Formats: sequence, structure tokens, C-alpha cells
Amino acid sequence: MANHVLDIDDLTLDEFNKVISYGISPNPQKVMADKSAALLFEKPSARTRHSTETAIVALGGHPVTVKGDEVGIGKRESVHDLALTLACYHSVIGARVFDHKVLKEMTRAIDEAGANCSVLNLLSNKAHPCQGLADIMTIIQESNEMNLDIGKVKVAYVGDSNNVVSSLALSCAMAGVKLVVASPPGFQPEDELIKRVERLGGTIEIVVDPFEAVEGADFIYTDTWTSMGQEAEASVRKEVFRNYQVNDLLVKRAKSDVKIMHCLPAHRGEEITDSVIDSKSSIVFKQAYNRKLSAIGLLTHLVKAQGGQIWP
Repeated sequence: MANHVLDIDDLTLDEFNKVISYGISPNPQKVMADKSAALLFEKPSARTRHSTETAIVALGGHPVTVKGDEVGIGKRESVHDLALTLACYHSVIGARVFDHKVLKEMTRAIDEAGANCSVLNLLSNKAHPCQGLADIMTIIQESNEMNLDIGKVKVAYVGDSNNVVSSLALSCAMAGVKLVVASPPGFQPEDELIKRVERLGGTIEIVVDPFEAVEGADFIYTDTWTSMGQEAEASVRKEVFRNYQVNDLLVKRAKSDVKIMHCLPAHRGEEITDSVIDSKSSIVFKQAYNRKLSAIGLLTHLVKAQGGQIWP
């Protein structure tokens, strides 16, 4: 059966640590020599496309990027048939989709057919494992530079508890990092995510007050209040989250050397101010760079676990 990563907890703790090790290695193994990967994008992409394509090249492979309307996922051709068609040519299918169920359907088709191809979630409405892994890599690197004990590090997330929070929470649980999430009622982490985090031995502290969340924080993280596909809710969300902006006043409540994180793209003047995201405390572009390293780590893990020839 093929190995897939649809979220962080598809990895064991040992695999999680190995993925980080693969990613930060200065000399990535050429595990994708003579191999290719299909990259499907239903949603627009900047960091995901560039980081994944360059990661594949760094591993000696060839990326084939396809926009959703070119293949008509689930419309022009069924998800089942498309997944098995791509498995005829590629070692990995990376997909950035609106609905997480599409990824589930892909993995089911591949597993039932016994195809030697892995599915990697490049983003869905439920999870963003490539981002979550890049985030924890960034937190570990910065903590080491500041001589912080990773087991005592506090990350405060302020804003909408979206797909990014899901993978961030699982990554923090794997690494033993404390996570506090400040979101308004109705926009907080779901019970299912809390249970998954607890199964990994972690916890999420959930609060409403963002100032309470950032008290003593080593890292403050935020993301857009309105994700792709939620544009119709934008005006409502701006009102709901107006007190959740990461600005100078909020940052002053955290540690004096707090680091600022954002997965980008940022809506400057909404969830975060220019003065904060452009400050010396900001590590958002280190996060962006680490997206390539997280892709290298995940792809290395997936391809190394494979065996046999291209299916069928």
C-alpha cells in the first residue's frame, strides 16, 4: 500500500523527526532521480507551487504542474480515474484542493488498485501539512538561535482556527511545543482536532482574548481572516475578527524578543499591520523559505517508502 501524507498525524513521531532531518540536510538525497511528480492546483498558489517544484528538482526529479481546469477534477474526469491515470506516470501526486474529500478519494483509489504512487496534501480546507511542517522547522531553528528549551516554548496563534491551525497544532504536539489559540466563539478549533492533538500527547489551550493568549509568548502567529473559498463571508469576518489584529499594542504583551509568524499571503492592515510584519521580529520569509525544506523532507519520506515499479 502506498504511503500518503494528508496531514501531520499521518506521520509517526519517528517519521516526523526524519522528515525534519531530511528537510534541513544541506545535501538532499536524489531520491527522485528518474522520477516525476504531478502537482494539481485547484487553488491559486505562489509559495506552494514554487517551493514544491524547486524541492522536486533538488531531489533530482521532474515536476509536472497542472491547473485544476486543465483536468477538471471530478467533472471532466472522475477523481478515481484521474488519480490512477497520474499514477501511471508519477511517483507522487501533490494536490492543492478546495475539498479534503478529493484527497481521500485519491488515496482510496490508489490503495485499492495497489498503485505505487503517494498523495501529498499541498493544501485543503482541512489541513496544510507542508505549512505546518515548515512552521515547526522555523520555530525549532529560531528557538535554537535564542537558546530556548523547545519543551518550554510558547506559540500564540491569533485569528481564525483554519486549516493552517490544524497542521500547526499537530506539529506543535509532535515537537512538544505549547500552543495557545485565541479565536472568537464559533471560529475556534474543532473537538476532533483537539482529540487528535491529545492522541499525540499534546494540548491546545483555547482562549477568546488575544491579549491573554500572547502573554509570555515566544512566537505570535496569525493568518488571513478570510481564506480562499470564503470570499462571500469577508465583510462579516472583518467585523468578527476586528479585535484580533496583530499590531504593536498586542505584540507588547508578549516577550520582548517575540518572533512574528504569518504563512502568507498577508492582508496588511487587517490581521496584521505593516509595522509588525515588517519589523525585525518578523520571520515570515524564513517560514516561506522553509516551505521548500518541508517539501524536500516530505517528498524524501514518501519516495523512500515506496517500492516496485510505476503502476500498473
